[in-house]
Amino acid sequence: MTDEMLGADEAAFIAAARSEDTAQFAVLTERYRHELRVHCYRMLANYEDSQDLTQETFLRAWKKRASFRGHATLRTWLYRIATNACLDFLDKRNDRTPVPVEVPGATAELRYLQPYPDRTLPEDPQESAVARETIELAFIVAVQYLPPRQRAVLILRDVLGWPASKAADALELSLASVNSALQRARVTMREQLPDRRLDWRSPATHELSHDERAVVKSYIEAHERNDVDGLMLLLRDDLRFAMLPVGASASTAESAVDGWVRGGLFQPGYDDWRCIPTTVNRMPAAALYLRTPDDPEFRLLNIAVLHIVDGKIAELTGFGAADKPWLGLPATL
Repeated sequence: MTDEMLGADEAAFIAAARSEDTAQFAVLTERYRHELRVHCYRMLANYEDSQDLTQETFLRAWKKRASFRGHATLRTWLYRIATNACLDFLDKRNDRTPVPVEVPGATAELRYLQPYPDRTLPEDPQESAVARETIELAFIVAVQYLPPRQRAVLILRDVLGWPASKAADALELSLASVNSALQRARVTMREQLPDRRLDWRSPATHELSHDERAVVKSYIEAHERNDVDGLMLLLRDDLRFAMLPVGASASTAESAVDGWVRGGLFQPGYDDWRCIPTTVNRMPAAALYLRTPDDPEFRLLNIAVLHIVDGKIAELTGFGAADKPWLGLPATL
């Protein structure tokens, strides 16, 4: 492919690589940071890891700059590097798979799971990178049940819509291996997401529904009133609850609420709450702020991420939030 046949970005990248122009290299690659970070997050389910691996992608791209010939677009080349950086990361870690839990109805949990702040998503709502159903926690968790290379194949083929030949080239696999991995991955995803739509390439909604907004409002009001009964009314009987990274979990509303009460919720010292609505992973959420008797301010404690079905909370995933400034939430109220 001659320079005259290259796209503008590809030609500019090759010119920057030849001239060792680090500033121009940064300009050309930085525009892909948000979508590459989402890609790494889908692979790893951890926002901080995805930040690190996105940076690793740019470092590898600079080191490999002389190998770029424009046979693929710059975006495709960067995705290939990012995917393999994530696979290398996973090959070295033995703590990045679901772990069994002793809770009836729950198979495993991801203690390394972190929420993804919506403010850092790519801005273009048409990008497959921001499709709501492929950034929600249920999808991110389900993908973690796949072996890493199956995970990569599913994301490249079914989420990003790459043809099999392109995915095979990126992963240095045969077409038969890619097709086989995709079929096995789809079976696992159907098992993990039995009630969810699995055609992720078709248009998906991005905005919260009226029901979702109303339930978040009621959830916040119940918290601020210390209203256990009101909170209970918002939960489906078969609620799935997890609190990360501590590993607390429950598979019914009754067991979840019992655990919260035993842990001191709404008791002295844990009864002065202020909450604000927010979103993470394109999902409704509430940021929970607690004021203790010896503190004049409400301090960010947790974020509760809600999956709402027919006006009730079907899944509640809590995360410690005080140590996550990247969520973009105020530290105090």
